Amino acid sequence: MSNTWEIGNQLVEWCKQGQNIEAVNNLYAENCISVEAQGNEMMPQQMEGLEAIRGKNEWWANNNEVLKAEVNGPFPHENRFAVNFNYEVKNKQSGEIQQLNEVGLYTVENGKIIREEFFYPTGN
Repeated sequence: MSNTWEIGNQLVEWCKQGQNIEAVNNLYAENCISVEAQGNEMMPQQMEGLEAIRGKNEWWANNNEVLKAEVNGPFPHENRFAVNFNYEVKNKQSGEIQQLNEVGLYTVENGKIIREEFFYPTGN
């Protein structure tokens, strides 16, 4: 996979199938960076490296059950693309159900995702 459009399409396809780890394993560069709109002690706002991003995705899957997922995009622009995610998730520990709507902005270099940034309401 070499261009932004192809990479974006594959990421969206895997995310629609709930195979986010597959996307990370195949589409991300070793030195990729992930930036959330906010962070906390358990999950920092910025993470660097494939292992850290893989761990973040595994933590998410272990702590949340996705009840509904809608993934729209990609929306490409030069070497970047955006994806809109709408999820209904249930926290496995508390049972709380949340509606999540976020936009992911991905940057591609040398045929791999090198940066992902997430935008969502933070209450700030």
